[in-house]
Amino acid sequence: MEKTIEDPPTSAVLLDHCHFSQVIFNSVEKFYIPGGDVTCRYTFTQNFIPRQKDWIGIFRVGWKTVREYYTFMWVTLPIDLNNKSAKQQEVQFKAYYLPKDDEYYQFCYVDQDGVVRGASIPFQFRPENEEDILVVTTQGEVEEIEQHNKELCKENQELKDSCVSLQKQNSDMQAELQKKQEELETLQSINKKLELKVKEQKDYWETELLQLKEQNQKMSSENEKMGIRVDQLQAQLSTQEKEMEKLVQGDQDKTEQLEHLKKENGHLFLSLTEQRKDQKKLEQTVEEMKQNETTAMKKQQELMDENFDLSRRLSEKKMIYNALQREKERLEGENDLLKRENSRLLSYMGLDFNSLPYQVPTSDEGGAGQNPGLVYGNPYSGIQESSSPSQLSIKKCPICKADDICDHTLEQQRMQALCLNCPICDKIFPATEKQIFEDHVFCHSL
Repeated sequence: MEKTIEDPPTSAVLLDHCHFSQVIFNSVEKFYIPGGDVTCRYTFTQNFIPRQKDWIGIFRVGWKTVREYYTFMWVTLPIDLNNKSAKQQEVQFKAYYLPKDDEYYQFCYVDQDGVVRGASIPFQFRPENEEDILVVTTQGEVEEIEQHNKELCKENQELKDSCVSLQKQNSDMQAELQKKQEELETLQSINKKLELKVKEQKDYWETELLQLKEQNQKMSSENEKMGIRVDQLQAQLSTQEKEMEKLVQGDQDKTEQLEHLKKENGHLFLSLTEQRKDQKKLEQTVEEMKQNETTAMKKQQELMDENFDLSRRLSEKKMIYNALQREKERLEGENDLLKRENSRLLSYMGLDFNSLPYQVPTSDEGGAGQNPGLVYGNPYSGIQESSSPSQLSIKKCPICKADDICDHTLEQQRMQALCLNCPICDKIFPATEKQIFEDHVFCHSL
């Protein structure tokens, strides 16, 4: 078969699934003279819509699938399908691509899905002969021709009956061929598992199947000529059986190749197992590194918590220090008040504050001579206590032995600041009983 430019879209759709009435071919001649171009005119029906990859092919009468075209031409899409003139189209086949024999052919419209949408009446490619020349005859000759036509019609009917018989034989052979095709499809379904590895062999099988279809097409053409006999079909059938044996042998070869591929797959599986073991070792190493990282994160969190606790304790110490500073200021204020009260009492007793043998140290001297339990001097005592330590002087903590100020020292100083100690008998009074404390000290002076 001759092809133009590129192969058209085809399919294995049989004649039973085609729709021949959607495209109508017009002005088809009974024969065309070889050596000249052929114009094919056709009309789209109302419900048919052409597509870009539709094509018109010339098929030999008796074809079974659209793959059996002799030549083809692409269809030109009309601009406006609603226009009546757009429904009528035509394509021209060049003489170079046309058949050279005198077999019967027909035009077929095939869409881009490989489905036949229209077919023309059969025609031939042959030169014009004397039988095709119009001859003017008399009435008697016309009657004689009519009588001859009746005889020809009768003979034509007999030929049709014979053709029906031959078609029946052909259908039987088609059924047998269909059985062989089913067997071939069964073999193909078995070999589908190897199609990735045997793509080239599959193409070879498709070529063989196409050759079988071509032989079938030749058988159909010879049946229409009434020239094939049963013995010839049996000979072709034996040829097909030999081809089937070749296919079976090829299948066995592919089975051996499959076994070889299985062995290679086993080796690859072993290699993959070793790689997985190495991967597990790497995963264990990564897991150990993750555990180490988790431990480091926990230690870092503990250090951060400890730092936060130290910061909190420092803030508390600062708060205590600020509270003691305020307490110190308050006690200094109270000390000033007590000094004024002492002066008032001494005036009341007729004594001079400066004539007393014991002088109360002022706040500018830092309170070096004060009793730890009394933040102001005792005007009624003649005992010099200038060597007593100051309330806020830094001492060594008896508990933690720290030279600096600690929690224990601050707590002790705070408790001492809240109490009043008698400078004579060391009796302790709460800070809320200030009047009782003053009366007690006054009693010592009597």
